[in-house]
Amino acid sequence: MKGEKALESKGTAGKSSLTVIDNRDGKQLEVEIKNGVVRSKDFWKLNLRTYDPGYKNTASCKSNITFIDGEKGVLRYRGIPIEELAEKSTFLEVSYLLMYGKLPTKSQFEYYQQRVMRHTYVHEELKRVVGSFRYDAHPMGMFISTVTAMSTFHPEANPALAGQKVYKDLTLRNKQIHRLMGTITTIAAFAYRHRIGRPYVAPSSNNKLSYTENFLYMIDKLGNPNYRPHPKLAKALDVLFILHADHEQNCSASAMRHLTSSGVDVYTSIGGAASALYGPRHGGANEAVLRMLESIGDKKNIPAFIEKVKAKKVRLMGFGHRVYKNYDPRARIVRKIAEEVFEITGREPLIEVATELERIALSDPFFVKRKLYPNVDFYSGLIYKAMGFPTDFFPVLFTIPRTAGWLAHWNEFLDDPENVIVRPRQVYAGPKEQKYVPIEQRDEGSAQIDGKIKSYSTPESRRRTAAGNP
Repeated sequence: MKGEKALESKGTAGKSSLTVIDNRDGKQLEVEIKNGVVRSKDFWKLNLRTYDPGYKNTASCKSNITFIDGEKGVLRYRGIPIEELAEKSTFLEVSYLLMYGKLPTKSQFEYYQQRVMRHTYVHEELKRVVGSFRYDAHPMGMFISTVTAMSTFHPEANPALAGQKVYKDLTLRNKQIHRLMGTITTIAAFAYRHRIGRPYVAPSSNNKLSYTENFLYMIDKLGNPNYRPHPKLAKALDVLFILHADHEQNCSASAMRHLTSSGVDVYTSIGGAASALYGPRHGGANEAVLRMLESIGDKKNIPAFIEKVKAKKVRLMGFGHRVYKNYDPRARIVRKIAEEVFEITGREPLIEVATELERIALSDPFFVKRKLYPNVDFYSGLIYKAMGFPTDFFPVLFTIPRTAGWLAHWNEFLDDPENVIVRPRQVYAGPKEQKYVPIEQRDEGSAQIDGKIKSYSTPESRRRTAAGNP
């Protein structure tokens, strides 16, 4: 290539290694290539580290859980295409697949289902934790705090209290998996009911309800003792749960592994992973799509909006993905689900804006060149809205299924022989050594209280301050 020197091939064709020449001193290093990657620590021999903000080209672990081919738009859980799972499986069965590596037999699934559903009943004190929040507390804040608080209810499963090898007991480890998979839907339902001022509903005693049906039962039941959610809506939500169950080393899954590496208990790790998902760049993306569509308002406003996107005045939410350079396979499934939901709930008006925006974007060279295709968030928010879920509950609906993925990564990490505490390095760009200056000798002339250190003061705070300084 122009301006670059190419290394001459000297009989190394077919060799699974990388030859690096350090032009500072002429040293040469041969690094093994395995599974398409090289080990960063091999570069220590040249006194070098790799710099990769955001881990855009860094593999942090080996995993057997989820496979993604972003160029071809392929997603598989344990080798099974997401399309097949969405069509033929259930979320609870998929959670078993993610956790244990294979689809369960009938007896295995019955046992797993029984154990998970039994744990939908929670400790009364946990119920009081949810009840202690303000009436307008964000559901995700309630969920994260309550899940994390579960570590105080189960000291026998806390490595800090029961010993660092506590999770080597597989029966105890499985107990935490079953408990969390069961409890999260109850906590989510309680957070939902708390927000709208309704009394909590205990899990259904009808053991014929599926995992997702039981969740909707706890959210929606009023006075009818025989209430049962609409089966097609429950199935639609179940498929959305399957699609959101795992997605390789995303921000929250990486947080789960990062926290687990410290030896902290699984409940704290789940709380931390959920906190990562809470962010608008991650689990809040479908909410951002909904707000974008609402701001556009009508199909006639789309051309003007597209021009603003091109001018970088606004962002096109729900298009593009760090991993996918093709149509997100989940997005195709979600679009089909949307039509099925609308047949029951009525057509969501914003779907017309969404489909037209997708049509225009996919035919515009500006977006085609950049490989910006709809992702799973583009239509999922519209489905949740049509089903009557408030916008601030969307991240919770993402968190419930993703907990299965987090637990699968937790389970895998605990058995990984390369399991060590995560400790990235940095490129220090601060000042070199300098002397400490006593406060009396520091220059006040150039110092000022500005935006770098100033914080916001409320009118109430200013009133109190004024009273104390006549």
